[in-house]
Amino acid sequence: MVDLDAAIGFVVAHGDAVERARLSWLRAGATPSPELLDSAEVGQTPTGGWPAVWGTDLASVDATCFRLAELDDLGALGRPAARRALDWLASRQQADGGWEEDAALADDAPWWARPGDPEARLYLTATVTFWLTVADLDAARAAAPPGRWSTHAPDPRWSAPPPDPRWPAGPPDQATGSPHAGSPHAGDQLAGDTYAGAVQAGVRALAGQLQPDGTFPSYLAVGWLSAAVFHQQELFYESARIQVVLADRMPKLSPANAASLAAALRRVGVDEQHWTLVAARRRLTETQRSDGGWESDDGHQFDVHTTLAAIRACR
Repeated sequence: MVDLDAAIGFVVAHGDAVERARLSWLRAGATPSPELLDSAEVGQTPTGGWPAVWGTDLASVDATCFRLAELDDLGALGRPAARRALDWLASRQQADGGWEEDAALADDAPWWARPGDPEARLYLTATVTFWLTVADLDAARAAAPPGRWSTHAPDPRWSAPPPDPRWPAGPPDQATGSPHAGSPHAGDQLAGDTYAGAVQAGVRALAGQLQPDGTFPSYLAVGWLSAAVFHQQELFYESARIQVVLADRMPKLSPANAASLAAALRRVGVDEQHWTLVAARRRLTETQRSDGGWESDDGHQFDVHTTLAAIRACR
């Protein structure tokens, strides 16, 4: 079993002020101070996104999604900064439903987000579709009558795993983070439908790349992000096909991958007793260090970030 007390102790001992505030939100829903939220949102460009290169005004899709993940752990997705970022992401959707970095970022973008790379394009499409899905889900939950989200009956196709395909050798395990006319406005649409058009187009783009064996021609992270999105869109069979692949890879997943996978599925309401999440928690139990933390794939400076993802996944 994951030792959450030890994980909390690790973040308290090694996290900065923003990371400790993220922990407080995840543990108890404690609202951060306005000053701390302002510091977490610093650097936003006039267009609404955040830059990949500090001090520039050229917003990055990948950097903006990474910042949204941090703001989500602060309960700040409903604040104006996050809403502007989500609007900007929706406005960046391309005609085929996908997302790609600006060509001007070709020299600065990391390999997993490089413009012109089909694998990177699919990764960004899955990432943005996930965050737009989360934003609409939060709005729908906030507007729903009490108990609406606790009484959703599971689809039988979701509960039973399909046949056991295998992930083909080769792709890296993880990236290390309808045409949309203008910015949407929540007042113009039903609660939870602000980004519905963009999400549906993104889902079609992802579904078009889903292979018969449940894999994608891209990084493994595309699988768990798409599984989460498909689940929320009630494409339960497609989501379960992907999760069979993820479960097959689980015994060798890095702690960062296992934490990100489980956190994404839990974020859209997948039951904690679902077989994929049970397997992910088992993997996190196996890989938790004696100091309570988990190792990042991107260096020890990101261990607190990985540990926070694990806490989100297991709380």
